[in-house]
Amino acid sequence: MPASPELTDTQLRELVERFYARVRQDPNLGPIFNDVIHDWPEHLTKLTDFWSSVMLTTGRYHGNPMQVHFRQKYRLTPALFERWLELWRETSTETLPPAYAAAIQAKAARMAENLQRGCGLLPANW
Repeated sequence: MPASPELTDTQLRELVERFYARVRQDPNLGPIFNDVIHDWPEHLTKLTDFWSSVMLTTGRYHGNPMQVHFRQKYRLTPALFERWLELWRETSTETLPPAYAAAIQAKAARMAENLQRGCGLLPANW
């Protein structure tokens, strides 16, 4: 990643807010997220903390994404994960400098693969 300017929490917050505004409107993803999340401002803060922990190693996020996704596994499909990643790629490309967008997209793709595997949507050796 470039030495300057550094990725900031402000950029991550903007990405999370823009992205989830799109997710909430998506005809396939929106119903799942809107059914589960009852306090969007709180959730956006939690997601910003998550990405801050992942990208900036702040350690602010304390949660279990696998457990959260596992509870919804009956509603999840590989196609929904791909749609999520598609929106993530689009939004991060629009919001972040190219090197940071590429880095956060790569992390999201690995996470999506691990979440799908953990939910039994992908074979263990995929």
